[in-house]
Amino acid sequence: MIKILYEDNHVIVVVKPINVPVQLDASKDEDLLTMLKKYLKEKYNKPGNVYLGLIHRLDRPVGGVMVFAKTSKAASRLSEQVRTHQIIKKYYAIVEGKFNCHFGSMRDKLLKDNKTNMTIVSSEGKEAILNYKVLDFKNGYSLVDIDLVTGRSHQIRVQFSSRNYPLYGDQRYNMRSKIGEQIALFSYYLAFNHPVTKEKMEFVENVPKGYPWDLF
Repeated sequence: MIKILYEDNHVIVVVKPINVPVQLDASKDEDLLTMLKKYLKEKYNKPGNVYLGLIHRLDRPVGGVMVFAKTSKAASRLSEQVRTHQIIKKYYAIVEGKFNCHFGSMRDKLLKDNKTNMTIVSSEGKEAILNYKVLDFKNGYSLVDIDLVTGRSHQIRVQFSSRNYPLYGDQRYNMRSKIGEQIALFSYYLAFNHPVTKEKMEFVENVPKGYPWDLF
């Protein structure tokens, strides 16, 4: 069952489970968008297809807070907030290594290779910006609080790994990760202006239990 944090006639805010794709992919595994459409269809006894607008994404192995639009008007207004960086998305990540500076920004140009599903730092890419704050350091790992300014594909994972701070358990960008390890990246905070009432909406969710989160 998907954890629902908020729902009204215009939006639905949920916690995406880890290892569930946001939308249908090549694996054909059940995806979050389909699950939520099924939930809405059954809850409101809706005939035909259910509209649900995808506003932003999380990588399949990453869990956390997401908002979906229940009307096309809400989708348009929320997408505009994404485009103008009005939607605030914050993540916790556990990365390898110790930082010399406890806070900072990362700015790169990132390019997605759709054939390999890998993102690289490239002068031909699109601008990617994030701000970070190191909260703690234990057993060779740093707990980092990340404010994601832009939302490029695999952005956090690539920007940290390119500086030799790969994320724990990142099977794609951390060569030292072991099979079976779960990536330590979680979208714990989401804030946006309600597309109709304009009220500021804020949502916070706890990180998953278990290693390596319980180090901190």
